[in-house]
Amino acid sequence: MAAALFEAQSRGLAGPVEVSSAGLLPEPRTVPDRVPDEVLEVMAPYGIDLHDHRSRPLTATMVQGSDLLIGMGRRHVQEAVLLDPSCWPRAFMLKELVRRADALGPRAPGQSIPAWIEAVHGDRTRTSLAHRSTVDEVADPYGGTLAQYRSTATELGRLVARLTELVWPGGPEMF
Repeated sequence: MAAALFEAQSRGLAGPVEVSSAGLLPEPRTVPDRVPDEVLEVMAPYGIDLHDHRSRPLTATMVQGSDLLIGMGRRHVQEAVLLDPSCWPRAFMLKELVRRADALGPRAPGQSIPAWIEAVHGDRTRTSLAHRSTVDEVADPYGGTLAQYRSTATELGRLVARLTELVWPGGPEMF
């Protein structure tokens, strides 16, 4: 949901923005890789159709080729860093990224996105990956009620919109 919302939000921005999604489900799959019906329903009001989306596992190649890695929870970031330890300065939980970016402020005119990400990373230490706090995690509604999916979609829409405002000040606002 987050990747689809970010992709929709980033359309029309200056420069190409490539968004991809991967998960942590092991191979071979023990659950279907198609999107749950609840996701299809809660994404429809955003004009997003995920019928053709299929989940795929996160790989070291994906991590190494990414300018920014965003996980919904701490475990997502932990797994990315395990696949490629050098990704740490550009791997964040979505809420953490937005919180830190809000404290720093929007990307300045002429500032590159990698320089802004480096500034947002700031004084983070890898020991934060060992914490058990869920403060910066987005609740995973998988297997939950439609209301839980709606709540998560609303939260993701808000977070993605704020992140887009911070990375591309003055860019389009959709959600």
